[in-house]
Amino acid sequence: MKPLDRIIAAAKAAPRRIVLAEGEDPRIVEAALRASRDGIARIILLGSGDIIRQRLLEAGAASEEIRIEDPATSPLAPRLAASYHRLRQSKGVDAHAAAQALRSPLTFAAMMVRENEADGTVGGAVATTADTVRAALQCIGRAPGAALVSSFFLMMLCQPYHVKKGAFLFADCGLVIDPDATELADIARVSARSYQALAGVSAKVAMLSFSTVGSAAHERVSKVVEATRLAQAADPDLAIDGELQFDSAFVEAVSAAKAPNSPLHGGANVFIFPNLDASNIGYKIAQRIGGATAIGPILQGLARPANDLSRGCSAEDAYHMIAVTTLQAADMRQPTASFLHGGDGDPKP
Repeated sequence: MKPLDRIIAAAKAAPRRIVLAEGEDPRIVEAALRASRDGIARIILLGSGDIIRQRLLEAGAASEEIRIEDPATSPLAPRLAASYHRLRQSKGVDAHAAAQALRSPLTFAAMMVRENEADGTVGGAVATTADTVRAALQCIGRAPGAALVSSFFLMMLCQPYHVKKGAFLFADCGLVIDPDATELADIARVSARSYQALAGVSAKVAMLSFSTVGSAAHERVSKVVEATRLAQAADPDLAIDGELQFDSAFVEAVSAAKAPNSPLHGGANVFIFPNLDASNIGYKIAQRIGGATAIGPILQGLARPANDLSRGCSAEDAYHMIAVTTLQAADMRQPTASFLHGGDGDPKP
């Protein structure tokens, strides 16, 4: 089974309530209908009821097929606003400001997740990453034990022209601009757990650099080396190596020549980039030139699932993100598992 098919099948086996903040967008409506009809999630669309019902009609669906909540008129609004007020009053947010904040679909969606009116949320088809992540951090908060919130892309190489096929993880492509060694180590460890939970196979983590095993000397290389050491010390069972250039991590023959003692042997499936410049450029090259399917940015380190779409996303991209968010929500319901979030329990404000 292809990795993407596995994710969709797993979501169908444990559908969850997923609220989509940008419910008026035609791409989101199309993805919502497909997800609902395929049984991968129980969808809630946020926005103007009149606009969404018209979108559904245009898509050949009955208005009753998908649950709609309008932040301006929803009966949930007073309770969510009161909760938001309690959460943010120490930051100077009074009751009136809280009610106004709940008019924002991003805030409304995140508070639905916090108050267990939904199991996860997806935004970003219209809103910026900054706005989407801010709402998640303010309303849902970090998971207990999570050092930071980071992000990753699942890169699917499933086409006939791909020499190496499968699911690969690139991090952090969307949030942490220039992580220090400690942050980079945390990103590596949490990304490995995310990969294992979504792909269903063991993670093999490559800490990427412009240097391979001492081929160059620079403070940026030293950061990657130190991050690798910290990750190994914190998780001795983790299959991780660095510093490695991408080809040494991805191609067995190159690994044999450049890093013959690497435990990865060119078989890495989780790639940790040294900074946001490298990772964001890298995933877009893999997507646009390499033809990889890119799902993300997927957030990790939150108490409950909230994910971000690219503003250039397609309906299919949104559909895939709904499936991933469903799996994250299902994972959070496991009594002993919190691979995708770095902790469990109540969210931290």
